[in-house]
Amino acid sequence: MSVAIDLTGRVVVVTGGSRGLGLEMSRAFARAGANVVVASRKLENCREVAEQITEQTGTRAIGIGAHVGDWDGCQSVVDSTIDEFGRLDVLVNNAGIAPLYDSLETVSEQLFDKTIDVNLKGPFRMTTLAAPRMADGGSIVNVSSIASIRPRTTDLVYAAAKAGLNTLTKGLAQAYGPRLRCNTIMAGPFLTEISQSWYTDEWRARAQSYPLQRAGEPDEVVGTALYFASDLSSFTTGTVLPVDGGRSATA
Repeated sequence: MSVAIDLTGRVVVVTGGSRGLGLEMSRAFARAGANVVVASRKLENCREVAEQITEQTGTRAIGIGAHVGDWDGCQSVVDSTIDEFGRLDVLVNNAGIAPLYDSLETVSEQLFDKTIDVNLKGPFRMTTLAAPRMADGGSIVNVSSIASIRPRTTDLVYAAAKAGLNTLTKGLAQAYGPRLRCNTIMAGPFLTEISQSWYTDEWRARAQSYPLQRAGEPDEVVGTALYFASDLSSFTTGTVLPVDGGRSATA
């Protein structure tokens, strides 16, 4: 039995919505009938994606240029959404960065702060600005990473930020319930344009020990995103759900 998810009339903000998993989620929300705000650092890219979404789905979509790591800059995303649509139902904190470094000893304060700002401070700030103005029954959806529970030396700063986001999810669920829900997609390896270079022959060989033995296609995050955004998850909050092909279940 299939269940159609109808988000008609709702307004969804997706940070980092112009590419990768954010782009797939933005398209999916629009196909489900939602009006979509695509927010990312490059305004022109956001507007281009928003125009494409409107052409393809017939729903309204707008692009907003915003850097979620900028404490004051987050305000414009919420204000512009309310000004344009008069409401806000779903906030997807998807924007994230995972800058590379040669060793832990070479990590600069700038790299450390930037990683924490985008991956942890941004979702906190966006949520605390948006939540008081969100419609009752609304949903906050964070996007974390399997790195948060399986950190490596090469992504330790990013992993720590995402671990913080997992904790933030549970605290925000307490803070804003019962009026709003807050859940997290703990994403595993996905074949986005951003991460394609990570999936070497060595990684593919290692993946044979994982239950599904592969990385995910970007559109495979859509089902979970729609579930958390819709009324289907009306009794789900404070949940950190792995969407990782079973990676978190392996030793």
